Amino acid sequence: MSIRVLLADDQFAVRAAFRLIIDAQPDMTVVGEASDGAAALESARHLRPDVVLADVRMPRLNGIELTRALAGPDVVHPIRVVVVTTFDLDDYVRDALREGASGFLLKRSGPTLMVEAIRAAMAGDTLISPQVTARLLAHLVRPGASPARAPHASLTAREIDVVRLVAAGRSNAEIADDLRLSVGTVKGHVASVHRKLGVRNRVGIAIWAHEAGLRSDEGRPDRPPG
Repeated sequence: MSIRVLLADDQFAVRAAFRLIIDAQPDMTVVGEASDGAAALESARHLRPDVVLADVRMPRLNGIELTRALAGPDVVHPIRVVVVTTFDLDDYVRDALREGASGFLLKRSGPTLMVEAIRAAMAGDTLISPQVTARLLAHLVRPGASPARAPHASLTAREIDVVRLVAAGRSNAEIADDLRLSVGTVKGHVASVHRKLGVRNRVGIAIWAHEAGLRSDEGRPDRPPG
């Protein structure tokens, strides 16, 4: 079955470009468009798309408010939202991620990454534009900002390796290659981290890593021998 996508952006040209890219995929289809956040919320509740691709800055209801309404912690039946923005360091981004966004992309990231982000969201994963992941989180999240979060001791050494690489924006396949693990094993570690930290997705893991001082620029974990 096709992944059903709703586009929310106040610029017609952007929506038209996104529609061309998405409708060209064999496993995706655009089921609706909205030019502002309020219209997107109404359409999403009516159409129940699999993924909403939402701009951060929109009239009537911005992308953060839309994300909270569709994917926030109090939503009984959440809808996945991938947030897109023109800006590398937008003040809205941290809040959008905290409100349950299933991905964060720069509009200039290109069609391939956007398609990958939609597929990742559908699979329950999260993709962030790799060129901004570490820098964005380092700017937006203060180390030690959430002392109530689970301490490092609750994670195994291998889970901490995985957390660092998730915070660097790497995919499960890339993490598996770095650590010489199977993709299935990496998925198991990520699921365990989700449970231990009480976060909903990879974005939550990345934010936790930066708040806990597990910076991805401290160096990649050494490959195990063999």
